[in-house]
Amino acid sequence: MSELEHYIKSYFGIANQNDLKTIVSLFKSTTIKKGDYFLKSGKICEKLSFIQSGLLRIYIKTEDKEVTQWISTKGYFVTDLSSLVFNTPARFTIQALIDCELYTIDRENYLLLKSLIPQWPELEKLFIARCFVMLEERIFSHLSMTAEERYDLLFEQNKELFNQVPLQYIASMLGMSPETFSRIRKKKSI
Repeated sequence: MSELEHYIKSYFGIANQNDLKTIVSLFKSTTIKKGDYFLKSGKICEKLSFIQSGLLRIYIKTEDKEVTQWISTKGYFVTDLSSLVFNTPARFTIQALIDCELYTIDRENYLLLKSLIPQWPELEKLFIARCFVMLEERIFSHLSMTAEERYDLLFEQNKELFNQVPLQYIASMLGMSPETFSRIRKKKSI
């Protein structure tokens, strides 16, 4: 079983091997170079991608700063889900922090899944529910944990980010100022 098949099976809960092969066949190998954009805010998101390698930063520009919503890593899917599903302008900009290898399904093939896989609406609902649960967990951690606890949790789950990503992006993603992030980081290194 390929890496893509494994992740599609786990994210979407697909049991039927033929359905899995059909879905995987609609994904195409793509690359994004460091600094290039997967998506710019205001544009319609036309794709859903699985990250085989690389890092993608998902962020929003406000009047005076950029707010990092998430840094997506290997083994995750990336898209602006609202834009993809509702065909509305994207809220987020998604940019490669390093060279990325992706498996991508375009909107046309994504919509085609409904006719190719009879149980697709149920599988898609499970996928979106998993996305929602991840979002709930992030919100809960921001509301219930201290800045230091959020730092510790992210470090425990994604140590590699701390050496590969500009620290101001991680600070923003954790909902803290770069100064608070630096103070916590310095305290941890002692």
